[in-house]
Amino acid sequence: MSRSSLFHPVFKSTTISITTTTVPRILGSGVLFHLVRPRCFGMASTQSSKQSWFYVLFLEGTSVFDAWLNSSSFQVSQVLLTLPYSFAQLGFVSGIAYQILYAAMGCWSCYMTSSLYVIYREKRAMRANTFVDYEAQSILWYEVLDGLLGSNWKLAGLVVNLGYQILTCVIFLVGCSSLSYLLNSYVDKRTWTILLVFCFILIVFIPRAQHYRIWSCIGIVATSYTAWYITIATIYHGKNSNATHSAPNNTAGYFVGATNLLYTFGGHAVTIEIVDAMKKPEKFKTVYFYCSAYILTLTLPSAIAVYWAFGDSMAHHAYSIVVLPDSMFRVTAIVLMLVHQFMQFGFLSLPVFMKWERLLGIHGSSNYYLKSISRIPVVLVMWFVAIMVPFIGLIDSVVGAVFASFSVYVLPCTAHMVLFKSSSYRMISVEQPPSWMPWNWIGMYCVNLAVVLWVLIVGVGFGGWASLVALRHNINSFGLFPQCYQCKSS
Repeated sequence: MSRSSLFHPVFKSTTISITTTTVPRILGSGVLFHLVRPRCFGMASTQSSKQSWFYVLFLEGTSVFDAWLNSSSFQVSQVLLTLPYSFAQLGFVSGIAYQILYAAMGCWSCYMTSSLYVIYREKRAMRANTFVDYEAQSILWYEVLDGLLGSNWKLAGLVVNLGYQILTCVIFLVGCSSLSYLLNSYVDKRTWTILLVFCFILIVFIPRAQHYRIWSCIGIVATSYTAWYITIATIYHGKNSNATHSAPNNTAGYFVGATNLLYTFGGHAVTIEIVDAMKKPEKFKTVYFYCSAYILTLTLPSAIAVYWAFGDSMAHHAYSIVVLPDSMFRVTAIVLMLVHQFMQFGFLSLPVFMKWERLLGIHGSSNYYLKSISRIPVVLVMWFVAIMVPFIGLIDSVVGAVFASFSVYVLPCTAHMVLFKSSSYRMISVEQPPSWMPWNWIGMYCVNLAVVLWVLIVGVGFGGWASLVALRHNINSFGLFPQCYQCKSS
């Protein structure tokens, strides 16, 4: 075996095996001050290696189960409330079909993303030919593309992924103001957004994805409770006597609804961050399948029930919970979703913070407070955009068509096809096609190509056109910085 072959980008070495599972995890002492200053901020604890029960229970989250928690709680949040809005544009048949289709496509593209990460990690480890500390610095999606395919891919990944993450954080801010308005309608939505930014700024003090264990548990409880509350409360309410089910009514509305579902199951913009936090990242492919299966048990019953009961009128209500009667169960659902979206904002803003720290040249710094404070301007930019275009429901579709389509569907699948176009790469890849895939690599190529073409034509093409037309209509109708979008007085 030649020495040069050891440095092949995707060589599967039998003599060199450096993975994150061999990296010792030095945990801090029981002092809370040290618990929020982990090694990902450039500091290894000099305290006792004994694990604090508080750290292990609430903050340390690197297992397969933690990955499922993070993925499931992140995958669907405020968008759960907008699905009946999409059904009112699509109708029953298309609404159900698109949910299942995009769940399957989401699983596949996530499989491609995690596979590219594993290949990049092996390449980096072999190139260094020595110990690589993967906890000192997090690996980001654009770094994976750069390491495997070059700087042009890096730029494409950075632009679309950054845009997707920032605008999704904006959606969470807008969603929180809309939910807060339901609790107290005496304060308009714009004022709620201004007030809530002081809470969201606190998220800058949570360092890394594995420190979201307790928040992810709350997220699972919040989405599960809310989904089943909506389903049960709607069935108990019964079908409105004047409810009609005539969707789809127009082409533009149809593709706006379809793109919202594309966005719903394209919520793996933080796949790399979740995988990078795992002790066994190669198991994430299975994790995400179970995540999507669980999410379907929440999204399908609630969306079907609300559209059945209220019909086409849901096209005028971005949030399904608005049409349900006041009760303590409804208030509980709203409060839980508020807490959940607060967590989601922090979780998705993490990769944005990391990119910002790299730009400032402080990502490897050991100064925890410097890095935390440096994140505040990023939150303020998101807050400003949230005040400017608070069109909840519609901006989900715009982000899905313009950014999610490329970031979580097109780029991973295309990158995988380009990387493995050479037979020599395919033979020595650390990631081989699954045993159930017919025609081996040809089958993978066909699936990738089908996903890319579908998303480009239906998601980016028709979905982008319909979403931008609807956005322009809303801006013309309500203007920028509207005081209270979709309020009773609007």
